Amino acid sequence: MKKYNTRAIMASLLICGFVGMFSETALNIAISNLMDVFQISAATAQWLTTGFLLTLGILMPMSGLLLQRFTTRQLFIGSLASSIVGTVIAALAVNFEMLMAARVMQAFGMGLLLPLMFNTILVVYPPEKRGAAMGFVGLVIMFAPATGPTVAGLLIEYLTWHYIFWFSLPFLIVGLLVGLKYLENVTEVSKPRIDIYSIVLSTIGFGGVVFGFSNAGEGTEGWSNPVVIISIAVGLVALALFVIRQITMKEPMMNLRVFKHPMFIVGLLMVLACMMIILSSMIILPMFLQKGLGLSALVTGLMLLPGSALNGILSPRMGRLFDKYGPKWLVIPGFIVVSVTVWFFTTLTITSSVAFIIALHIGLMVGISMVWMPAQTNGLNQLPPELYPHGTAVMNTLQQVAGAIGTAVAISLLSGGSEKYLHNSASPTLPTELANAMMQGAQHVFTFTFVVTLISLGIALTIRRVLVSHSTMHSMH
Repeated sequence: MKKYNTRAIMASLLICGFVGMFSETALNIAISNLMDVFQISAATAQWLTTGFLLTLGILMPMSGLLLQRFTTRQLFIGSLASSIVGTVIAALAVNFEMLMAARVMQAFGMGLLLPLMFNTILVVYPPEKRGAAMGFVGLVIMFAPATGPTVAGLLIEYLTWHYIFWFSLPFLIVGLLVGLKYLENVTEVSKPRIDIYSIVLSTIGFGGVVFGFSNAGEGTEGWSNPVVIISIAVGLVALALFVIRQITMKEPMMNLRVFKHPMFIVGLLMVLACMMIILSSMIILPMFLQKGLGLSALVTGLMLLPGSALNGILSPRMGRLFDKYGPKWLVIPGFIVVSVTVWFFTTLTITSSVAFIIALHIGLMVGISMVWMPAQTNGLNQLPPELYPHGTAVMNTLQQVAGAIGTAVAISLLSGGSEKYLHNSASPTLPTELANAMMQGAQHVFTFTFVVTLISLGIALTIRRVLVSHSTMHSMH
């Protein structure tokens, strides 16, 4: 096996991955602030998150294809160039449109980097060291979004939101320089045939569904908005055609034979549930804390830090426990913990104490860490090695779609619940009434999350350990 400078390669990929994931959630804390600065509605501001997810949702299905067509260095440089330019534009943004364009560029960089990171690990690490490497990726994927709100809270409190991006820039440049020096081309370039139809169908399909759900959170019409109905319908038709095409092709862009493996499906469903639970609560909680309880961005960020940090720290440990005991003993208790905490979340009021909310958030994040990595690993373990990149592409793509759906449902339930409350209120402009309306909306969201969790717990009961036969282990590594 070829010797690589794995430390330097990992360092450059993890730094860039960290910054990308960091900026994804750092803006969540700034949303209330940006709504005032740019004079935009919550639903418009939500596009800063949605646009990011939409770009990822369009790019991820092609990741398998891109990894085969371009060298590691080409993809790495392309990804970082896009991230750096996007970050500079965001830091200089003077209006919503400029910031939005910058977010799309950042997402494009991220969409190239994530699959590249997974793939590179599979190639440069010998089997006995791969678990640890994947653990660090789990740490970055969970810990970066966790620190985002806290750091952003500090920056907004003492500087302006622009500094969220100025703060990220030096890290990206360092990551790029380290990568340019040490990252080698680790994959064979095979130039598979590009199927234009597959690309167009997956773009319209995934893009349409994500766009439709995201729009549902906007405006007064919500789900009855023709734009929403049409884009989801067109998206679903395109996805159906995409699926038919992939099944009938000799070399599909995304190999759907991964769905022949039952534990892969169970793992996938649980990862998607986690994504919806985390994203809907990550968007609603900061808004509830700031608008409902009237806390500052800094305090909000600090309140969410302990739970998120624990989640990141536990990720590699859960991976090790999974190796030892299998998924059942982690996933089922994990979902039980999540359902209990989410049930308590539905009882939140304006008088709830800060300590109570922090404790609930810790419970939620610990429960999620027990489910996420084990469910994902167990699912991918059932695939034969040649389906590995396709399994990862399917998981990555559907995670973005689930994220967009979760976000959209959360925002529409929040605004629907709040509007209904204010509509029936005698004095809808009083600050206390506005806070109560926010609370009512947040309770609707947590009720939805609770239903998702209970369904997932039911699915979790069917999970069983996949024994990776030695030959698959060997060829996987």
